[in-house]
Amino acid sequence: MLLVLLALANEWKSLPLFIVILLLLLVAMGSYRSPAVSLMPDVTPKPLRSKANAVINLMGTVGAIIALVLIPLLVSKGTNPSYLPLFTAVALVMLLGLAVLLKTVDENKLRAEREQIDLQTGADQQESSKTDAKGHLAPEVRRSLMFLLAAVACWFFAYNAVTTAFSRYYQDYWGLADKGYTRCLMVGTIAAVIAYIPAGALASKLGRKKTIIAGVVILGCSFLAGCAFSHYTFAINVVFATVGIGWAMINVNSYPMVVEMSQGSDIGKFTGFYYTASMAAQVVTPILSGFLIDRIGYQSLFPYATLFAVIALLLVMQVRHGDSKPAKPASKLDSFADHDN
Repeated sequence: MLLVLLALANEWKSLPLFIVILLLLLVAMGSYRSPAVSLMPDVTPKPLRSKANAVINLMGTVGAIIALVLIPLLVSKGTNPSYLPLFTAVALVMLLGLAVLLKTVDENKLRAEREQIDLQTGADQQESSKTDAKGHLAPEVRRSLMFLLAAVACWFFAYNAVTTAFSRYYQDYWGLADKGYTRCLMVGTIAAVIAYIPAGALASKLGRKKTIIAGVVILGCSFLAGCAFSHYTFAINVVFATVGIGWAMINVNSYPMVVEMSQGSDIGKFTGFYYTASMAAQVVTPILSGFLIDRIGYQSLFPYATLFAVIALLLVMQVRHGDSKPAKPASKLDSFADHDN
């Protein structure tokens, strides 16, 4: 409903109404995003959460692709394009998704099954070690959580600085007038989509922390390689492909590591911690990187991203909790996955 009202406010050319509805829309998005994402760890056995988070990221990309397909189809041409058909279609897609969720997901039943599986496989044995005698988060777990959230912020500082400013980098620094920067960004997105599921599977073999460290190393090396390009060559697409792979390895496993440090009743709160760190970084990094670009030039973009990737690597290496080894016996997890399918 708010999406449709936002489009109408644009049609009516009412800036105050547009701002008010946009504010309400952002509040609404914030109110459902954390509970919606925290539903995954609430109903998924711990060793399978990286794989499940890979599916979440994959479906988020599918949603973005749907939006990209609908924009040229539903936004009218001309000097005063109408966004009402587009926003209405997006609202209907969201309502369809909600209907599917309510129809197919029995949260209480799935949570009970997950708790039983965690009990049978021993995956819940670490719960008591997360809190002290007063029920507060244990100091060593809190330390790991702070380091991990700081690392989350840093790799978002790195990644979003490049993805936000690359269009201007391509046109202003390399002096190219075409829209070829979209090809580079699309290569990175496609590489990430391809890598999401393997990244979750890799974490089941190596552990989440090792997979994230490998992803941060790939991300940092990719940004470092980007520093060498003073003009456009096809090889920059290879750089963005490795950026996408590294990003998938990080993004799929970082959220499950955060919620792994929570108790069952705190999953929603810890999901909020994760999104506070990531969204705050996404707000700040365009400002900070833009300031450096204005002061130093576009040649500062990739070194900036490399620096924050290195800081993220140092931070995540200090994390001692949140990793989940595959539970035994594996057949119980397989039966859960088969039942869930």
